[in-house]
Amino acid sequence: MRRVTTLVAVAAAASMALAACGGGDSSTTSSGASAGAGGGQKLKVGLAYDIGGRGDKSFNDSAAAGLDKAKADLGIEFKELSATQGETDADKEARLKLLAQGGYNPVIAVGFLYGTALKKVAAAFPKTQFAVVDSVVLKDDNKTPVENVTGLTFAEQEGSYLVGVAAALKSKTGSLGYIGGCDIALLHKFDAGFQAGAKSIKPDIKIQSKYLSLPPDCKGFNDPAAGKETASGMYDSGADVIFAAAGGSGTGVFQAAAAKKTLAIGVDSDQYQTASADLKPVILTSMLKRVDVAVFDYIKAAQSGTPLTGIQVFDLKKGGVGYSTSGGQVDDIKAQLGAATAKIVDGSITVPDK
Repeated sequence: MRRVTTLVAVAAAASMALAACGGGDSSTTSSGASAGAGGGQKLKVGLAYDIGGRGDKSFNDSAAAGLDKAKADLGIEFKELSATQGETDADKEARLKLLAQGGYNPVIAVGFLYGTALKKVAAAFPKTQFAVVDSVVLKDDNKTPVENVTGLTFAEQEGSYLVGVAAALKSKTGSLGYIGGCDIALLHKFDAGFQAGAKSIKPDIKIQSKYLSLPPDCKGFNDPAAGKETASGMYDSGADVIFAAAGGSGTGVFQAAAAKKTLAIGVDSDQYQTASADLKPVILTSMLKRVDVAVFDYIKAAQSGTPLTGIQVFDLKKGGVGYSTSGGQVDDIKAQLGAATAKIVDGSITVPDK
């Protein structure tokens, strides 16, 4: 990826989250802590989740893991709030204002759907540092990032390439599937990387691609029933491995895989670790999008007095993306996955992002 989701793209698409989400009621959690390890200054960190919040077993939970690590390692105090299904930009704006008014600094917004609201709030609170996952908030010139908003972006296509390699190596039918939670540019990156990785192993492999929803209502990140139905259709059409980049809807894909006695690939978090016991056997691997790394690194830099600013890209080389090995189903293909990883890192392979 060297193309990021800008506020312009967000507006054009009616502005997601990502990689992922679930759905549920708005929630608030606060946690106090003593001074950080090593005597560093304690921060009050605010975090606004995308739909689904903590507990979605995917995108938001990865952000939560970074926040929890910052509490444990740095001694921060934090407050977290969650989005609700079908809310407006005004609702997001109110949530971000609540955190800024409460003295939380920095404030982290999880998911590109916060882009429009964050531009307004950042202007109203110029002394507060903000970060947004999966987006870049630009000034009115549509070129320059807003000074007090850091874009935490990822090379999703690189991690997706690796799970595409794994899928092709494990496929017996020569047919794969990709399911995205919403038909947006960000999810096209996952799709492009997955296809490139699979075709690097089997150039003639068949790949079905479908999206569960359209912007601005990206409800496909929290619709397990739709995920199950779509995956079942793909399996019936011959696919034997499906990559689900659909947040909470991935559970439905795993259920379909279990019913068909075949395989699926998770996203964002290591979903083998969070899946129920009956679904673990069908999870080949997960494309890891290390939102936890981005959140923790951003908080740590803020505490140290050298904040991350501008556009930060977390790629394979930085450990921002990758694949999971839980369950042991990729143990026999680690050599091929390792070779592909090395070629991406050294630049021998440039993974397409669209």
